Amino acid sequence: MAIIKPFKAIRPTADKAAFVASRSYEEYSKAELKSVLEYNPFSFLHIINPGFKFHKTISGKERFKLVHNRYLEFLEDDVFQKEEQDSFYLYEIAKGNLTTLGFFCACSVLDYQNDVIKKHEDTIQRREKLFADYLNTVGFNAEPVLMTYADDGSISPILEQEAAKRPDYDFTTPDKVGHKLWKVRDIKIIERLQRGFSKINALYIADGHHRSASSCLLAEEKQSKNNAHTGDEAYNFFMAYLIPESDIKIYEFNRMVKDLNGYSKEEFLIQLDTYFRIEKKEDGLYKPTKKHHFSMYLDGDFYSLYLRKKVYQFTDALSELDTQILYKAILDPILGITDLRNDKRIAYGYGKHNVLKMKDSVDNGEFAVGFSLVPINMDEIKSIADAGLVMPPKSTYIEPKLRSGLTIYEF
Repeated sequence: MAIIKPFKAIRPTADKAAFVASRSYEEYSKAELKSVLEYNPFSFLHIINPGFKFHKTISGKERFKLVHNRYLEFLEDDVFQKEEQDSFYLYEIAKGNLTTLGFFCACSVLDYQNDVIKKHEDTIQRREKLFADYLNTVGFNAEPVLMTYADDGSISPILEQEAAKRPDYDFTTPDKVGHKLWKVRDIKIIERLQRGFSKINALYIADGHHRSASSCLLAEEKQSKNNAHTGDEAYNFFMAYLIPESDIKIYEFNRMVKDLNGYSKEEFLIQLDTYFRIEKKEDGLYKPTKKHHFSMYLDGDFYSLYLRKKVYQFTDALSELDTQILYKAILDPILGITDLRNDKRIAYGYGKHNVLKMKDSVDNGEFAVGFSLVPINMDEIKSIADAGLVMPPKSTYIEPKLRSGLTIYEF
């Protein structure tokens, strides 16, 4: 069973919510970030980029302390308000044809430790520790972990019923994304949702593996220092946004490699022939349409690569994953890419026009070869997570992408 708890969120006042909400820091270009910080004093970016106030780049523990100070200023200036009652927070985010309806809640670190909350990505210990130190210093979390659960007939009607009410927030951000938020404080509704999730056997992390791992590490550290630990303390939980599987949209990442590892074009194609049936495509851009088929762009031409299944052995759920096949059959043995996270010879691309961008990157000489895959589906993610396996890096680009600052969880 999955444990979910309501919590007393810190939220922007209704008139400032649209100005506070920010995308992930990494999504802003330098020019856009500078513009937001100069002309929007309510942006959550001021909190996580506290050095802007002093015209200075600040990092490490000094930055963590200043993040905490900026957060306090937003509270003092009534940009943020503290809730007086534990609540769930229903949230709808709409982008183009994708609309998701879920809710913010507190999830249990114990569930994470006991594998009720399941992972499909590996985490880096150094990053876990860094973010745990950050959370411990600032005392809050403003970036929820995106988690999904199997569509459930007892949960969806409750959410839809609450969404029929007038929202507390209703605004559209400049990137044409719609946002609505409802505070769910009726104890009967809260208990109905909790009963519904008590029958859910697993929650799956879609986005936020490092955030959840860091929250777990922080809880362990705080527990070790608290002789009166009960398990009910706020640090035993972390903020998550839960949505049904059907609301998840998964895109693929392309792989682009800077060189052919010393092979000529012809030698490289001969190497590929061991595991793939190769066909040159004559008509424009080519994208694969099913599992175990790949698109390759090399020296001005697109090729289809069809996996020879009698040669390549499937041993578990991971071995059937297209990103793993590409790694085991091409990237590692032929191109010499062993470290997918850190090797500077490989880059990744995603997005609506990513095949065209891949082609352009190869044509202009930035890369020698590019590979396109079909998106991984939710069943594959669950199979990997259920088996305790780990996907290669950049296997999925998942939407929705959540805003920071709409609900904040204090420890």
